[in-house]
Amino acid sequence: MQSLILTTTTRLLAALLLMFSVYALLRGHNLPGGGFIGGLIGATAFILYTIATSVEEAQAALRIDPSNLAMAGLGVAALGGIGAAFAGQPFFTGQWLFLFRDGDSYVPLSTVLVFDIGVYMAVFGGILTLVFALEQEI
Repeated sequence: MQSLILTTTTRLLAALLLMFSVYALLRGHNLPGGGFIGGLIGATAFILYTIATSVEEAQAALRIDPSNLAMAGLGVAALGGIGAAFAGQPFFTGQWLFLFRDGDSYVPLSTVLVFDIGVYMAVFGGILTLVFALEQEI
């Protein structure tokens, strides 16, 4: 049985949870948060959507197999570690690139952020793979 109120509310709540998960991801490499908690929050959005609708609708909304997303996340996280090798430093040493805009303001980019994005993808995909498999068994 699908409730119209639950389905409608879940769509709004899932969008808010996904936006907050990206905020937690981007905030995390300088402050508390990061890829792990961001991935958990993002997976929670799709878990809630799965409960409100069905596994098939949630998989259609995701548009990518979650296990492939988890594997790609592991690859992206490894790329974050390899960046240090090109600078002649130990594996997973953070490397920073500062892109200057106007005078004193700049945009810092780092391999730490690349690693966090990989962790986000791996956690997001891993949790959804598990939940979709369990939900399909029921």
